[in-house]
Amino acid sequence: MWRPDRTVVGPTRLEVRDVGALNRLFSEAFTERYRRDGLNGVRVPHLNPDVWRYALEGAGSGAMAWRDARGDLIAFNLSHLSGTEGWMGPLAVRTDRQGGGLGRDIVTAGIIALRDAGARTIGLETMPRTLDNIGFYSRLGFRPGPLTITLQGDVTSGLAPSAPRLGDAPAERRQEMLDACRALSSSVVPGADFTHEMQLTLAIGLGDVSLVHDASGALQAFALWHSAPLAAGRVAEDLRVLKLVARDLPSARRAIAAAEGEASRCGLAGCTVRCQTRHLDLYGQLITDGWRVQWTDLRLTLEGFAEMEPAGILLSNWEI
Repeated sequence: MWRPDRTVVGPTRLEVRDVGALNRLFSEAFTERYRRDGLNGVRVPHLNPDVWRYALEGAGSGAMAWRDARGDLIAFNLSHLSGTEGWMGPLAVRTDRQGGGLGRDIVTAGIIALRDAGARTIGLETMPRTLDNIGFYSRLGFRPGPLTITLQGDVTSGLAPSAPRLGDAPAERRQEMLDACRALSSSVVPGADFTHEMQLTLAIGLGDVSLVHDASGALQAFALWHSAPLAAGRVAEDLRVLKLVARDLPSARRAIAAAEGEASRCGLAGCTVRCQTRHLDLYGQLITDGWRVQWTDLRLTLEGFAEMEPAGILLSNWEI
């Protein structure tokens, strides 16, 4: 009697050569997720291969794959560590393999990998309307926190960038500037470090980092942004701020203004910021300035590994 193959081999490390299989599984699994949530017209596109490369190289050994007996990809989990901030995403199980406990296994593997690597925060994000996802993660020890609200602002044509870019720094000063970014992040949230993502962004050519200084030349804020298209085969539509760290609200606003200037320089019509609702003052200012709500995600963190309260402003995108 024929029985379906239920073999699971893994985790093994995901490589850049797996991007084609990753895109297929990612698109099919998340399209099905939207369909089950009642969004029947949504078709999740394949992602830009360079964005996958950024995610895979950023995750390093945390980029994990599970395969069937033929070696075909059936599940994956990208576990990222930025200093001591750990998060998972994206992660998915092939639709024909869901419901058998593999989802639990890949999340557990991510938790173990991040915990063993020294993460103080372990989290992920999911859509607030996806009740079964929230229940699933809750049973694994995750607890809901703030919303992450995606805000988009229109960009004025001809707007000039208002802050220097890390990518324009002379090679002999690049490390000094990265060290200053690391020191600023750690002063806002101890252990936070986004310099690896900055270096990958520049190496792959996805975007850059805007640096905001005070009159004495001390770093007050930075914004790591991508201007490359997110979806494969499409033109870029907006500039996406992935990480933003600032000593205070005025510095954060200057960093966002610098990102808007970069969007204008790139010929993009919009600038996107994913703002956690723990920063209500910043959120309120952006709404007052005409930024529009585009999407919401629920942020969840593992019990015992919650986010630390920032001594300033820190926006960290837990998506690629």
